[in-house]
Amino acid sequence: MNGFEVTLLRPFWLAALPLLALVGWWLARRQGGLGDWQRAADPALLRAMAALGRIDGSGSRTQLMAVLVALALLLLALTGPAVERRDTLSFRNLDGVLFVLDASPSVTEDPRWPQMQTMGRFGLAALGTRPGGLIVYAGDAYVASDLTLDHLQLGQTFSLVMPGLVPDPGSRPERALALAAEVMADAEVIAGDVILLTDGAGLGPESLRAVARITEQGARVSLVSLNAPDPAFETHASLGGGWVFTLDQTDALSNWLGEEARTRLEAQDYPLLYWRDMGRYLLALALIPLLLLFRRQTA
Repeated sequence: MNGFEVTLLRPFWLAALPLLALVGWWLARRQGGLGDWQRAADPALLRAMAALGRIDGSGSRTQLMAVLVALALLLLALTGPAVERRDTLSFRNLDGVLFVLDASPSVTEDPRWPQMQTMGRFGLAALGTRPGGLIVYAGDAYVASDLTLDHLQLGQTFSLVMPGLVPDPGSRPERALALAAEVMADAEVIAGDVILLTDGAGLGPESLRAVARITEQGARVSLVSLNAPDPAFETHASLGGGWVFTLDQTDALSNWLGEEARTRLEAQDYPLLYWRDMGRYLLALALIPLLLLFRRQTA
């Protein structure tokens, strides 16, 4: 398609044009150039004034036509005449964030579990244009939400994590971190963050190896501790190039994800279908006939 082909985005407004034409025809016949003076004045007086040249109906007809033309242009503007553009670039953010949430009973049945969920939602709110995702784990790991820009839906998914959601017993953070590495590799994320929210159960040599794999892909690993963090938290965060956060550090986590973001944009491989609505120009054009309504009449 070329740039001069016009498509109507809201063509149903065309149905109002015949109605406007009918109303204009009825008003023109009813007014006869004199408005309601034909009803208010004596017919003989009107004929006498017309004979003397004191009646000019052209001004009233001109005003009526000006209003009708302006309304017709307004209806055409509402139809949404648009020109298609296929040369517009689209971009995606290569800096994604994966939240890895421990959903084992030792976490979800803890009295501080609601605070852990709140901490995650605060992190989601700081993502901006960065896509986010959610992995839940216990004895095994599952992708609850792939990387997406729909942060509202992701936050709702985060809130729905409850005890018993992951049926596998145990706590295997290494499996969740390995899955996070796979998700980021598949999404071609080159500067991401992995946020591990856990009570620390299962952290050890295997999870450290998983953290090392994530850092090799250019991402950082930070941890949110349900309780007071033990040395294992610091070890994992140091290797992952991230930080350890406690549940009372929501602002610190938000700043880390927001201000410290390494945003990188890449042009998409597919073209973006973009429509430029030309209706606003028709609205400006409709002002021209309306200027006739303010024309000074001669005495």
